[in-house]
Amino acid sequence: MSERIMTLPFVAVRDIAMLPGSISHFDIARPESVHAVENALMSNSRVMICAQLDPMREEIPRDVTEYYKTGTVLLVNQILKLNNGGFRVLAEAQETAKLLNLFDGGEYLRAEILSEPEPLADLPDEETQEAMMRNLLEALMEYCSVNQKIGRELSRVADGNMDLESMLAAACYTLPLGFDEKQRMLETGSFPEHYQVLMEYLAHETQIIHIKNELQRKVQEAVDKHQKEYVLREQMKVIRQELGEDGESDADRYESEVKKLKASKEVKERILKEIDRFRGLSNFNSESTISQTYIETLLKMPWDKVSKDRTDLAFARKVLDEDHYGLDDVKERILEYLAVRSLTKKGDAPIICLVGPPGTGKTSIARSIARALGKKYIRLGLGGVRDEADIRGHRRTYIGALPGRIAASLQQAGVSNPLMLLDEVDKTGSDYKGDVSSALLELLDAEQNKYFHDHYIDIPIDLSRVLFLATANDRSRIPAPLLDRMEIIEVSSYTENEKLHIAKEHLVEKQKEKNGIKPDQLSISDGALLQIIRGYTREAGVRGLERKIGAICRKTASEICEKKRKHVSVTQNNLSHFLGNEKFKKEEAAREDDIGVVCGLAWTSVGGTTLQIETSVMPGKGKLSLTGQLGDVMKESAQTGITYIRSIGEKHGIADDYFTSHDIHIHVPEGAVPKDGPSAGITMATAIYSAVTQEKVRGDVAMTGEITLRGRVLPIGGLKEKLLAAQAVGIHTVCVPEKNRQDVSEIAKEITKGLDIHYVNTMDDVLGVAIRDYAD
Repeated sequence: MSERIMTLPFVAVRDIAMLPGSISHFDIARPESVHAVENALMSNSRVMICAQLDPMREEIPRDVTEYYKTGTVLLVNQILKLNNGGFRVLAEAQETAKLLNLFDGGEYLRAEILSEPEPLADLPDEETQEAMMRNLLEALMEYCSVNQKIGRELSRVADGNMDLESMLAAACYTLPLGFDEKQRMLETGSFPEHYQVLMEYLAHETQIIHIKNELQRKVQEAVDKHQKEYVLREQMKVIRQELGEDGESDADRYESEVKKLKASKEVKERILKEIDRFRGLSNFNSESTISQTYIETLLKMPWDKVSKDRTDLAFARKVLDEDHYGLDDVKERILEYLAVRSLTKKGDAPIICLVGPPGTGKTSIARSIARALGKKYIRLGLGGVRDEADIRGHRRTYIGALPGRIAASLQQAGVSNPLMLLDEVDKTGSDYKGDVSSALLELLDAEQNKYFHDHYIDIPIDLSRVLFLATANDRSRIPAPLLDRMEIIEVSSYTENEKLHIAKEHLVEKQKEKNGIKPDQLSISDGALLQIIRGYTREAGVRGLERKIGAICRKTASEICEKKRKHVSVTQNNLSHFLGNEKFKKEEAAREDDIGVVCGLAWTSVGGTTLQIETSVMPGKGKLSLTGQLGDVMKESAQTGITYIRSIGEKHGIADDYFTSHDIHIHVPEGAVPKDGPSAGITMATAIYSAVTQEKVRGDVAMTGEITLRGRVLPIGGLKEKLLAAQAVGIHTVCVPEKNRQDVSEIAKEITKGLDIHYVNTMDDVLGVAIRDYAD
């Protein structure tokens, strides 16, 4: 049948295209379309449908340019009225037709069309058809593999018993082609174009469905996993209920605690990983207990939990002054730190080391600083610690492994920015278990302690927010690398006046409260306190003084209970009743001059002291004897002193063979006490000169300083303690190296008051002060 022009009722549709040979239904609601279908049913049942270019337009367009060029001639089989007022049309597509014109038919539109009833006849050659058929079969089979819903229907198409044209038509009818693909096929009359449209559709849909199936598979796997875990957890709950262990599992409880934990993402991930490992362990497995302990330790660590620091300088100064008398350098450094934090809102925590004799308040001031700053206070006693694992912790592979004392202290504090006191840092040791001072290097380095590594925790710990304070008695015993990482503040010995103030303002009230004595039940006069300081204690700090005051309070408590006394008054006159006889007698200020006896001043870890150096000369063979438990440095000082005296022997009338015909014995009393230090050189040289020349040394002179072979006097340390020691024994004339003049100017006038200080450069200056009739 050839092309022909005809006129049919016209139905305008939106996004609907029907290929010839297919049977389908569509809905209509617009009056013109309904009347067109009804008129067709009363005649030959044929209508022309064509899609609007604008599917959103409600009214039916009257111009053919507003429709696609090609539509379909339908044979209407049935029309049904729907509940919503519309109609459903069941029709068979007979042929394609081009829309030529539209004109009004009364209640509906009529279309002038050009029909194209001939089937597609432009088939390629047999070889090409064979290739196209194979490609189409492969595409259909792959599509069926990913789309199981219409796979059975397509299997009839892909069985290979059809020719290419029939297979193409059957595929088009079976596949859920979209409007665009169907309209494209209607518009073209080319068989290859139909084939191309179908192959593109199969390739695109196969890829889309494949991706969809893959996504659905992953989602299903996740859902199955969660479902499985849910079922297993429910089963575990039932099992625990049967065993009488009803309640939340440890692993679940740990996970809920991790959610509340203030920590970084990396720390939480590490803990959750360990919880997952613990969940898979049996309760009867010994490793389960180790893992559980480790998790609980990590959860107790204050990773990012901090306390708010107090930055009120006035309050801090008030607290420090209330708790401690003196110690101005320490107080000023802490107030500087507070001022910096107040301005910068951050500020690096300093690492301060307080060095001084025992009993001078180094440990107690750390507690006061913590109270002034509003920080948690932790004290770590390092005296005698030899095992590095005490600092860094034990590895978890060891039985009974525990975190180090640093990590354990942070757990105890509950915050990551406490004040941590490292007490007695100069008394750490080292053995085959490691060097403790080396372990402290990372801890006390402001650039490294942000990532402090504890062997047990095995997660870097940020210690940069910790305010470290260290204490030591002897600076020389602190390893140099460790000393370099700390800011040293000297806490020197107290004067009598400072001890008196400390006793009145702090110690008396403290001991009264400790021994249950009310304020009005005991009074101790200033004279009695001074007498205790001078006659019952001889120390750099106030620890012995506090013990004596405590003894008075205990005696008072006894009298209040036994004798029913309401008030006890302690004065100089009745002090011996409470403390017994005095333990120390103050030596006379002016002692007798003597040959070969010189008073030296020395510094010890418990304060300053005096050393009586005695020298005797006797006929012999030039032998030098040193007794009194002297260290190597003092022995070298003695050798240097003899060499110097021999070098000036001719000048002072000493015979050339004197030192080869006489033995010299140098002795420092209290031989059981070890003595060493670089400050006894001029004392030994003066004693040797006096013994050799038989000239008397003044008994009211004390001296300190080191000597060189040429007689120069070198500077020394611990000058404040040495001057206090001189005052304690009643000596007021002191020889001090000239290079220490600046140090004397920094010492309180309370200490230097009443002292006649001679600054010496050479041994001639020393001998000029110590020997009354010395001739230079």
